[in-house]
Amino acid sequence: MDLKINLKISLIAFCFFASQVLFICNSNADSQLINGAGASFPYPLYSLWFKTYNTKKPDVKINYQSIGSGGGIRQVLTGTVDFGASDAPMKDAELAESKFKIHHIPTVLGAVAITYNIPGFKEQLKLTPELLVEIYSGQIKKWNDPKILVENPTLKDAKNYIIPIRRADGSGTTAVFTEYLAKVSQAWKQRYGEGKAIKWAGGLGGKGNEGVTGLVKQNPGAIGYVEVTYAHTSKTPTAWIKNKSGNYVQPGMEEISLAAQGVKIPDDFRVSITNSENPKAYPISAFTYLLVPESMAQAKGLIFNDFLKWSMQEGQAMAPNLKYAKLPQDLVVRVQKKIDSLVYKTK
Repeated sequence: MDLKINLKISLIAFCFFASQVLFICNSNADSQLINGAGASFPYPLYSLWFKTYNTKKPDVKINYQSIGSGGGIRQVLTGTVDFGASDAPMKDAELAESKFKIHHIPTVLGAVAITYNIPGFKEQLKLTPELLVEIYSGQIKKWNDPKILVENPTLKDAKNYIIPIRRADGSGTTAVFTEYLAKVSQAWKQRYGEGKAIKWAGGLGGKGNEGVTGLVKQNPGAIGYVEVTYAHTSKTPTAWIKNKSGNYVQPGMEEISLAAQGVKIPDDFRVSITNSENPKAYPISAFTYLLVPESMAQAKGLIFNDFLKWSMQEGQAMAPNLKYAKLPQDLVVRVQKKIDSLVYKTK
């Protein structure tokens, strides 16, 4: 009798355990983890997007590592992530390395802000393209240099040496900044060039926008280039930059958006908007991109497509609060059509 009772209890326990395992398996059957890596430029916004989307779709978790645009491109090419992110569009040579098609999906507009730490200076720093080139090429070494005083006469008593801060990692922010310097200075283009990583004249290197921001705050006399959100959240001042029309412009939302106005954007969305012709535009502005490979499994790809569509609607509304400019509405329409056309592998 005891044996029968024990067998019955064991059978009930086994059935209960099996039902729980089945429930867990079923409850996780549709869950998806999507991994991405790349640009630190849009990281604050992407973090908010992924978190918010997860609250709407609890079975979908998008994990993103802010490792710089260069790292994002490398990882998407090797297939170690499901998607990448870059502030600078991939070059033709980089795309040619891939065994599968990679699509550029512009998400928002951002800007490279010039932030600084000049003790005792309370006014707005004004910098011309020529001053930026000479500062980062090491030709101007002190804040009271006569060339700087032409635009900023109250710096005459500033005795600090200038400490240029730049990125130490492969960076889309660097690509945007150096592309701008190469556009405004033939001498810079020939000597230093442009790209996600270049050989600098000197200065200190920080990893990510976070690292550059930290070094600027820690070093009196420092100047650095960062995505404008990082300057805003760290409460470091940003310079007004003289644009192509000769107007001094701040890196504000309207001024960043105007950089894309009137620009012919190709079907693959890879385009430069630095040194804009618009007289009111901030000159070091750029799109930032998600890099979506067709190698992504179909089930995962369709879920990611849903996120991309969401980013073009609710996601855009979140951008200004974090100092990113929304995409122009006519471009949103084009991007949505591109998202609808994406094809992924069936297995």
